[in-house]
Amino acid sequence: MLAELRLENYAVIDNVVVEFAPGLNLLTGETGAGKSILIDALALLLGEKASTDIIRDGAERAVISALFEVEAEAEKTVAGILENNGIDAEEESLILRREIATGGKGRVFINNQPATVGVLRQLAPYLATIHAQNESLVSFNAAARLDLLDAYAGTQLEAVAHTFLRWKGVGERIAELQRDEQDRLRLLDLWAFQRREIAEAKLQGGEDERLEAEKRVLANAEKIYGAAMNAFDLLYEGPASTSSSLRAAQKHVEELARYEPKFQDALAAVETARISVEDVGATLRDYAGGIQASPERLAEIEDRLALLDRLKRKYGPTLEDVIRLGEEVSRKLSEMENKDEVLAQLRGELARAAQDYLAAARAVSRRRAEAAHKLEKVVEAEINDLAMKSSFHIEVGGGDEEGNWTASGYDQALYLIATNPGEPMRLLEQIASGGELSRVMLALKASVEAGGSKRSVARVPLRIAALPQGRLSPAKAVQRTLVFDEIDTGIGGRAAEAVGKKLKALARSNQVLCVTHLPQIATFADHHYVIEKRVSGERAKTTIRLVAGEERTEEVARMLSGAKLTETSRKHAEQMLKANG
Repeated sequence: MLAELRLENYAVIDNVVVEFAPGLNLLTGETGAGKSILIDALALLLGEKASTDIIRDGAERAVISALFEVEAEAEKTVAGILENNGIDAEEESLILRREIATGGKGRVFINNQPATVGVLRQLAPYLATIHAQNESLVSFNAAARLDLLDAYAGTQLEAVAHTFLRWKGVGERIAELQRDEQDRLRLLDLWAFQRREIAEAKLQGGEDERLEAEKRVLANAEKIYGAAMNAFDLLYEGPASTSSSLRAAQKHVEELARYEPKFQDALAAVETARISVEDVGATLRDYAGGIQASPERLAEIEDRLALLDRLKRKYGPTLEDVIRLGEEVSRKLSEMENKDEVLAQLRGELARAAQDYLAAARAVSRRRAEAAHKLEKVVEAEINDLAMKSSFHIEVGGGDEEGNWTASGYDQALYLIATNPGEPMRLLEQIASGGELSRVMLALKASVEAGGSKRSVARVPLRIAALPQGRLSPAKAVQRTLVFDEIDTGIGGRAAEAVGKKLKALARSNQVLCVTHLPQIATFADHHYVIEKRVSGERAKTTIRLVAGEERTEEVARMLSGAKLTETSRKHAEQMLKANG
């Protein structure tokens, strides 16, 4: 969820901070006020290509930053992306910042650590989806199209993912064994050297930590002995030791308790304290007696640690990693020595893995085809409710050839639409009108939300994200921010009210941001923001403020009647807000 957006020297904005909330966040304002500026800025934070044109006149750089609260379903995925790119994760939140300088250079920071635009693009699908005209970040690529369909169908991807990983892993082992002779000999030499080097070290798990602890004691033996003996003298041995004081105090309390029985508990407490002090003193004495400064043992430990550090640098980073590598290269050498026999065995295993994958993937494909037939009818009816007499079709295909295999199956989903009667079907992402695209995506999201809300999609392990052609289960991408721009272009009346209702319904389980010019839609907002452009010192300046109560009524009335407010428009605004708020 987008919690906060900050803009500095961005277009006509000097410096502004906007806090967003769950539910339906609507942005309104007069024409030319810059309502879409926020959407464009958010797109830059999600990896959109930047231009120096966005820098405010007179400024050296524009800065856009945002705070996202990462939903539970996406936490592990986001953490995995950050870890893979060497970025520390913050608990349940993500701070993105992008700077664009006048010279054309820019900088990206994630959680205040340097990053790249590429990492922003990796994170984008798990943070926000933007639907706007000519917007390259609509996140409606091949994976996103399947995600929507799977969310509606309740597709279980776990079996497909695991069989794909198994098939891919066996194929890689076969490829290793079938390398050309020169490569094979080079690998054999390398593996033999690695196995010998690791075996000769006779490594033990956790050995480095144990040696480091022993080294600390030996290197500081004199200090440790002195500290232990000083403490022993103060507690037990010295003339004014704690033990002596407690013994003397115990005698006095014994005498006191003979006359005042209520001091029996105090006597027991003093005795307990004395015994505890004497026990600690004995422990310190025994420990100090066992400390021996041994330069020879210290040198031996340092030499051993130097060897372990060298192996960890080469094969680590941890000692356990080095031990595992030794076991792995031993297995590979064994396989190479019995190459023909192992190859035959692996080819049989590959064939079985392929059969298992196809069985799982075909079952998924059938489920998708059935769901696509149902979903396209629901979406078409929803689209027609939004003043678009359109035909809608979902095509599931791709073929089960090996070249199409991924961790999510072999299918591709194409969403096609004819926005006017008699027109040919075109890909949804090729719709020219931003308003039409936004309304179709609203209808599609609302249909999936309503139809798929009671279905559960199996979650695929995070490691699948690293596969070249794989993708995560749709369950990992739910509950993110949805952004709609120009959704009300060319509509009004009942169609606008229908758009408002669908946005409101979608916002029950998602954070929705929407730019609108229509009062019929604005009255459905959970949170209403007004964007205004004012001239100050011969400079235009855009401000953004959250409105409620009377201020919100005034804004809706302005949207109804224009610049000149009337009592009639105010009353109409009150009625609409009461009916839709």
